[in-house]
Amino acid sequence: MSVPKNDQRGPVTPTDDHCLQPVCEPAQRILHVLPTLARAAGGVAEAVVQLVNHMRPLGCVSEVVCLDAPAASAVTHIDGIVHRLGRGLGFYGLCPKLVRWIRAHAHRFDAVIVHGIWQFHSVAAWLGVLGSATPLYVFPHGMLDPWFQRTYPRKHLKKRVYWALAEAFVFRRAKAVLFTCAGECELARRPFLANSGSLLTVTGFGIGGVPQQWVASSDVFLRAFPALRGKRVVLFLGRLHEKKGCDLLLKAFAEATVLDCDIRLVMAGPGAEAERASLERLAHDLDIADRIVWTGMLEGAIKWGALQAAEVFVLPSHQENFGIAVVEALASGTPVIISEQVNIWREIVRAGAGRICADTEAGVTEALMDWVGDTTAQRRQAMRAAARACFEQSFRIEDAAARLSALLATASSHDGGVGQARHDTVMSEAGPC
Repeated sequence: MSVPKNDQRGPVTPTDDHCLQPVCEPAQRILHVLPTLARAAGGVAEAVVQLVNHMRPLGCVSEVVCLDAPAASAVTHIDGIVHRLGRGLGFYGLCPKLVRWIRAHAHRFDAVIVHGIWQFHSVAAWLGVLGSATPLYVFPHGMLDPWFQRTYPRKHLKKRVYWALAEAFVFRRAKAVLFTCAGECELARRPFLANSGSLLTVTGFGIGGVPQQWVASSDVFLRAFPALRGKRVVLFLGRLHEKKGCDLLLKAFAEATVLDCDIRLVMAGPGAEAERASLERLAHDLDIADRIVWTGMLEGAIKWGALQAAEVFVLPSHQENFGIAVVEALASGTPVIISEQVNIWREIVRAGAGRICADTEAGVTEALMDWVGDTTAQRRQAMRAAARACFEQSFRIEDAAARLSALLATASSHDGGVGQARHDTVMSEAGPC
C-alpha cells in the first residue's frame, strides 16, 4: 500500500533513536534498480538481496527491476518480486524499456533506489521518476572511488564527460546518496561530489551472519579438498582480478612458505580465464604451485566451510568499497589481513580483528609473514573471538536495514522537497561521512 501524498508524518533521520526500530508503517514499497541480480556479478547484487530480505521484517515491501533475461534462473533467496526486462544493448545496457517500466510503475513506490552507476540503469531510473513525486536515492557501491581515476585515467576522462551529460542529473534528482561506510563516503567526495550539493548519507551495510544450517560446515570444505586437512589455510575469496591484489598475495605467500611448510593458500572465486592463467603461471614461476588450491567460485555450505576452516582471510585489494567477503570471514570468526584500501579497515583495527597492510608487495609480505611466523595459537584464538565481536558490533545487516528504513521514512509523505539539492551529511551509527 502506498502512503498517501498528504501524509504528514514527521521526518525520521538515521541519527534518531528510532533508527533501530521498525519504522515502515504502514508498509512502504521500495523499488530497487540494478543491472543484474546474478551472484557472479559481485557485491552489488548481493547487497540488494541482503537489504531486501532484512528490510521486510521492518515492514518494507521491496520489488527489484533489472536487465537479466526473463528466462534467467529465479533468485530463490530474495524476499521480493523480481522483474527481469531482458538484456540491454552492449556493456552500457541501453534499454528504453526500463525507462518506460519505471515511468509506468513509479507511482506505486514510496522510494526508488538505484544501485551502482555508470550504466544505463541509473539514467533510466532518473528519467523514469521525472515528473513524479517518488523520491530517488543513489547507492554508488564504491563506484565513485578515486582509485579508478588514478588507475584508469582515460576511462576517467570519459566518465567526466558522461557525468556532465547524464550521471550528474541523476545525483541532482536524488534525495540522498547512500554509502556503506564512512570511508567510502569520504573518498566519493573527491572526484565527483565535492560541490554536488547532494545529501550524503552513511547507512552502513553488513550481512545476516553465518546461515544457521552452515554454522559448523568446515568439514564440508575439507572433505571436498582433503589435501588441506591438518594444514594452516590462508584463504582468498573473491574475484580473480588485478584490483584484488592477487599477484601481491601470491608473492607474499611465496615468502611466507619458508616459515612453515604446512601453510596452504586457497584461491577461491570466479575470474576471467586469462586472469587465472596469468596467476597460475606466476605461482609456477614462484615455485608454490603445489601449495595452492584453486577452487573456482564457492557457494553455500562449502563457501562457509572454507571461511571457517581458514586460519586467516587475506584481501590485499587496491580498491574495495566494503568487502562482503571480509565481513563473512569476521562472522565466521576468522581474522583478516586486508589492505588499507579496503574501506572498512578502521573497524578492523578498532576491534583487533586482524592486520592492516599497504597494498604493495612489501606491505602484504610483511603482514603475512608476521602472521605465519609470529602469532601463537593462543593469540590466533583470541583474534578469532575479536573477529566475531567485530562483526556483531559493526556489520550486522539488521542494523543497516533499520537505518535505511528510517531514512526512507523521511520521504514517505512525498512532499514538495523531493529532489532539491542540499549540501549536507547525515550521520548514522556507522559514523559521520
